Amino acid sequence: MKKKKKLLFVFNPFSGKGQIKNRLMNLVDQFVKNGYEVTVYPTQKPQDAMELVQREAGRFDLVVCSGGDGTLDEVVSGMMKRNKKVPIGYIPSGSTNDFAGSLKIPKNMDKAAQVIMGGVPFACDIGSFNGEYFVYIAAFGLFTDVSYATRQELKNRIGHVAYIIEGVKRIASIQSFHLQISAGDQEIEDEFIYGMITNSTSAGGFKNITGKNVKLDDGMFEVTLIKMPKNPIELNEIIRSLTNLIDDTELIYTFKTDRLMVKSLEKISWTLDGEYGGEHLEALITNQKQAVEIIVRS
Repeated sequence: MKKKKKLLFVFNPFSGKGQIKNRLMNLVDQFVKNGYEVTVYPTQKPQDAMELVQREAGRFDLVVCSGGDGTLDEVVSGMMKRNKKVPIGYIPSGSTNDFAGSLKIPKNMDKAAQVIMGGVPFACDIGSFNGEYFVYIAAFGLFTDVSYATRQELKNRIGHVAYIIEGVKRIASIQSFHLQISAGDQEIEDEFIYGMITNSTSAGGFKNITGKNVKLDDGMFEVTLIKMPKNPIELNEIIRSLTNLIDDTELIYTFKTDRLMVKSLEKISWTLDGEYGGEHLEALITNQKQAVEIIVRS
């Protein structure tokens, strides 16, 4: 008798208004019909998925996770802490799911499961941030709170420009950070209001904002750093550049790199994949090329 393949299915029961609960039996049924013996685990607390995957993934042929980008981040982080890595399948059920979009994973949960069952492993770059891991974005500054706190209806209704303005309100209230940044042979020192280091075609639900010719397996990050505007004219120039996705302003640095050191005079709050990443005076961010396999459409 042929030995059954083993699948660990980890999901966040509260992600995306808990829609997984209505699909759970269908998803498990798909896995079983494809010859898997399935172990189902609903996460119980923060870091639960990371600890489980780090500890148990070696007993399985495939780890499938369902939730938002934060759940995927935990599963990938757990896998990165292992010597023996196992392919990961992702069924998005969060509200943003930037990374699923980058990998062209369907939003429909049953279709995403079909991709996992019939797809191929894609060796994907993973970010390292002071020894922690992130899947697609490390960010600081102005829009990081707004990006994940603005109500979805507001994002949908008034779109990109108003969304950015929502983060700005007025120049007087913008906090800036004096940073020294080293990337390859590039040394930058300036006042910044926002920065993102990405491996994704979208961030905060906005497509193409991370740069052009984005490849998720080239060992390179796309970096966007926005300088502190000195007046409303400069602020408008920044907004226009972001809105039209035209890189024609001296107020925004954009470049690719596989390694970045960010030093600040005061502690900066970072977000990693939309989750709080702590406060840091220094951040060493490196690209771990093709470090984890994620199943994508064949």
